Amino acid sequence: MKLFRLLPLLLLLTGCSATVVMDPAEDANNPYCAEVMVRLPSETASQQKRVTSSQSTAAWGEPVTVSLTCGLEPVEISALPCITAGDVDWLVDESDKPTYRFISFGRTPATVVTVDSTKVSGATVLEDLGLAVQFTKKTKQCLG
Repeated sequence: MKLFRLLPLLLLLTGCSATVVMDPAEDANNPYCAEVMVRLPSETASQQKRVTSSQSTAAWGEPVTVSLTCGLEPVEISALPCITAGDVDWLVDESDKPTYRFISFGRTPATVVTVDSTKVSGATVLEDLGLAVQFTKKTKQCLG
C-alpha cells in the first residue's frame, strides 16, 4: 500500500527533465576534460545542471540557458576580445548575441561555454565554470 503512495512521487522526481542532446567535441575523451567534468557545479547562476547525451558536455537550466563542451582544438591566436574570469582567459564571441560563446584561450583542450544573456549573467557563469576549466593545461594567456 505504501509503495502505491510513493509511486507518483518517484515518477515526478525521475521525470522532471529530459536529457539534453549535445554533440561531443573531437577530443572529448581527453583526460583534462575528465578533470573539468568532475568539478563542474550542480548549479550556476541559479540554473540547475541537467543530464546530457555526450561525453565532456554539460548543460544548465530548463530550458537550457548555459552549455559547456570540452575537447575542442586549442585556441592560441584570435582577433576576438579576451577577458579573464574564474582564473581562465576566455575569448568572447558575440556574433549571435544575446547568446554569447566564450572559448577558453590558451588551454589544452579548449572549452566552449554558451550563455543566453537574456536569462543569466555571463560573468557569473564564467566565474563558476572557470573553477573547473582551470584544470585544463594552460599554454598561453591574454595580452594586456
